[in-house]
Amino acid sequence: MKLTRLYAALLTAAAFAASPVGASAQDIKVGYNGDLSASPSAQSGQAAVLGMEAAIADINAGGGVLGRKLALVTRDDTSAPPKSIQNMSDLIDNEKVSAVFGPTNSGNAMAWKHIANQKKIPVLGNVGSGTDITKPMSPGADNYMFRVSMVDREQVAALMAYVKKNAANSKVIGLMAETTGYGQGGLKDMQEIAEVQGIKPAATERFGVGDTDMTSQLNKMKAAKVDTIVVWAQGTPIAQLVRSMEKTNYFPLMLTSWAADNITFYDAAGKALAEKPLFMRTVSETRTPAQQKLFDRIGTKLKAPGSFSFALHGYDSVLLYAEAVKQAKTTEGSAVRTALEDLGAPVQGVLKTYNKPFSKTNHEALTAKDLVWIKWKDGKLLPYSDALIESFGAADFKQ
Repeated sequence: MKLTRLYAALLTAAAFAASPVGASAQDIKVGYNGDLSASPSAQSGQAAVLGMEAAIADINAGGGVLGRKLALVTRDDTSAPPKSIQNMSDLIDNEKVSAVFGPTNSGNAMAWKHIANQKKIPVLGNVGSGTDITKPMSPGADNYMFRVSMVDREQVAALMAYVKKNAANSKVIGLMAETTGYGQGGLKDMQEIAEVQGIKPAATERFGVGDTDMTSQLNKMKAAKVDTIVVWAQGTPIAQLVRSMEKTNYFPLMLTSWAADNITFYDAAGKALAEKPLFMRTVSETRTPAQQKLFDRIGTKLKAPGSFSFALHGYDSVLLYAEAVKQAKTTEGSAVRTALEDLGAPVQGVLKTYNKPFSKTNHEALTAKDLVWIKWKDGKLLPYSDALIESFGAADFKQ
């Protein structure tokens, strides 16, 4: 790495890894723990922090929570689980935060979720989408992990519902996934939900996250006469997959994880190939007035416009936490957890209005019905619809 690039990276890390300026002892301190500098997904963490900062500014301008201001403490985990674990202990034990938001990477959440549960500190995830993040540590145990973001299994449920309803054209199904924990977790969800939907994949193939040629796997799909492929991988390997499709002149219907929204996918695939996959996310570039208002405030600070969805997650997650503290009339962790599980008042967010988004057994604020179908078109993440999507009801998203 050149010195100028190293210096820029260090400045970015420093900007996002700090204690709140001018915080007082009376402030309600909350923390963000996630990748803010190290990997391509850092742009997602940075966007979430920008959204959180905007929500905190709005709440504080309105008088704060319980007469106290919110103050944000950020910690960059550089995408490394050991660092992420260290950050959790620092935020909880040294900074005395009342809640933690993040992380950027699902694997890091799995590495430290036991800490949050042991110390009874509510966590509101707003980036990582791994299915198991919000599961309790043991059956029936109090659970302090909540989420306002995409969920892998909810995405898979919707993608498999599309495959099921597209039976006239999707006659032979193939599954593909990268060999990381992210990819294999998604593959497990795909296999389980395919079985629930009565879908029998004709082929299953894996590839490395750094692979640049998937023609061998695609030739096996082609030999099995696969006409529809469901893919779980990060943005860059999905791009390498569509480039390999071009090499083999084999373009089955392609449904993918939301990682295809990342600018790294678009840059690596190129404009024409980027328009091949169909995927889901929480917002498109066709925004509501409230979403546009927030974008106008923070858009110039985003590393890529496509990361704006995480700013929305960050904003709404802070609103939900603030409402729970108001209802609980305290920042004490177990009381806030209980309040989150039974919020009495609707919360008007920028993604949607949250009416009792959580319960004792469900800690996901966003489900398949909240997601938007997306395709790249002319360099923009635009909403996509067809007769199948228009016909979906809640019962179609079987899990």
